[in-house]
Amino acid sequence: MDDLPRILYGWSWEENKLFEMALAVVDEEDPDRWKVVAAMVGAKKSEEDVQKHYVILLEDLQGIESGKLDHTLVGEAHPCVQADCSQSVCWNDEDHKLLIRLDIN
Repeated sequence: MDDLPRILYGWSWEENKLFEMALAVVDEEDPDRWKVVAAMVGAKKSEEDVQKHYVILLEDLQGIESGKLDHTLVGEAHPCVQADCSQSVCWNDEDHKLLIRLDIN
Protein backbone atom coordinates (compact mmCIF):
# COMPACT_ATOMS: atom_id res chain seq x y z
CA MET A 1 0.00 0.00 0.00
CA ASP A 2 1.01 3.61 -0.52
CA ASP A 3 2.87 5.10 2.45
CA LEU A 4 1.65 8.68 1.83
CA PRO A 5 -1.37 8.44 4.18
CA ARG A 6 0.84 6.90 6.88
CA ILE A 7 3.31 9.77 6.53
CA LEU A 8 0.52 12.33 6.75
CA TYR A 9 -1.49 10.80 9.55
CA GLY A 10 0.72 8.16 11.16
CA TRP A 11 -1.83 5.43 10.45
CA SER A 12 -1.34 2.43 8.18
CA TRP A 13 -4.00 1.19 5.78
CA GLU A 14 -4.66 -1.76 8.11
CA GLU A 15 -5.03 0.51 11.15
CA ASN A 16 -7.51 2.65 9.22
CA LYS A 17 -9.57 -0.41 8.31
CA LEU A 18 -9.61 -1.59 11.94
CA PHE A 19 -10.58 1.94 12.98
CA GLU A 20 -13.48 2.01 10.51
CA MET A 21 -14.71 -1.42 11.62
CA ALA A 22 -14.49 -0.40 15.27
CA LEU A 23 -16.54 2.73 14.59
CA ALA A 24 -19.16 0.57 12.89
CA VAL A 25 -19.61 -1.76 15.88
CA VAL A 26 -19.01 0.44 18.95
CA ASP A 27 -22.10 2.40 20.00
CA GLU A 28 -21.70 6.18 19.78
CA GLU A 29 -23.35 6.46 23.22
CA ASP A 30 -20.90 4.05 24.89
CA PRO A 31 -19.09 6.06 27.60
CA ASP A 32 -15.95 3.99 26.89
CA ARG A 33 -16.26 4.36 23.11
CA TRP A 34 -12.75 5.72 22.44
CA LYS A 35 -11.14 3.29 24.86
CA VAL A 36 -12.85 0.36 23.10
CA VAL A 37 -12.01 1.70 19.62
CA ALA A 38 -8.36 2.17 20.63
CA ALA A 39 -8.23 -1.39 21.94
CA MET A 40 -9.74 -2.75 18.70
CA VAL A 41 -7.27 -0.79 16.54
CA GLY A 42 -4.30 -1.84 18.66
CA ALA A 43 -0.88 -0.72 17.42
CA LYS A 44 -0.46 1.25 20.62
CA LYS A 45 -3.11 3.78 19.60
CA SER A 46 -4.44 5.75 22.58
CA GLU A 47 -7.95 7.02 23.21
CA GLU A 48 -6.68 10.49 22.26
CA ASP A 49 -5.17 9.12 19.01
CA VAL A 50 -8.47 7.60 17.87
CA GLN A 51 -10.48 10.68 18.86
CA LYS A 52 -8.14 12.91 16.83
CA HIS A 53 -8.32 10.48 13.91
CA TYR A 54 -12.13 10.61 14.09
CA VAL A 55 -12.06 14.43 13.89
CA ILE A 56 -9.81 14.20 10.80
CA LEU A 57 -12.26 11.71 9.25
CA LEU A 58 -15.20 14.04 9.89
CA GLU A 59 -13.29 17.00 8.38
CA ASP A 60 -12.41 14.93 5.31
CA LEU A 61 -16.04 13.86 4.87
CA GLN A 62 -17.24 17.44 5.29
CA GLY A 63 -14.79 18.60 2.63
CA ILE A 64 -15.88 15.89 0.20
CA GLU A 65 -19.60 16.44 0.79
CA SER A 66 -19.26 20.22 0.43
CA GLY A 67 -17.55 19.80 -2.94
CA LYS A 68 -14.31 21.41 -1.77
CA LEU A 69 -12.32 18.24 -2.43
CA ASP A 70 -12.32 16.50 -5.79
CA HIS A 71 -12.78 12.83 -4.98
CA THR A 72 -13.63 11.56 -8.46
CA LEU A 73 -11.57 8.88 -10.13
CA VAL A 74 -12.61 9.76 -13.69
CA GLY A 75 -9.87 10.76 -16.11
CA GLU A 76 -6.40 11.81 -15.06
CA ALA A 77 -6.47 13.02 -11.50
CA HIS A 78 -4.17 15.71 -10.19
CA PRO A 79 -2.93 15.33 -6.62
CA CYS A 80 -4.50 17.86 -4.28
CA VAL A 81 -2.83 19.35 -1.26
CA GLN A 82 -5.08 20.39 1.60
CA ALA A 83 -4.25 24.02 2.29
CA ASP A 84 -6.70 24.46 5.13
CA CYS A 85 -10.19 23.32 6.04
CA SER A 86 -11.82 25.86 3.72
CA GLN A 87 -10.00 25.13 0.45
CA SER A 88 -7.81 22.69 -1.43
CA VAL A 89 -5.19 23.49 -4.01
CA CYS A 90 -4.85 21.21 -7.02
CA TRP A 91 -1.38 20.40 -8.24
CA ASN A 92 -1.00 20.86 -11.99
CA ASP A 93 1.72 20.13 -14.55
CA GLU A 94 3.02 23.70 -14.38
CA ASP A 95 3.47 23.43 -10.60
CA HIS A 96 5.29 20.13 -11.07
CA LYS A 97 7.69 21.61 -13.64
CA LEU A 98 8.41 24.53 -11.30
CA LEU A 99 9.17 22.15 -8.45
CA ILE A 100 11.54 20.14 -10.62
CA ARG A 101 13.35 23.32 -11.68
CA LEU A 102 13.70 24.42 -8.05
CA ASP A 103 14.85 20.96 -7.04
CA ILE A 104 17.61 20.92 -9.67
CA ASN A 105 18.93 24.38 -8.77
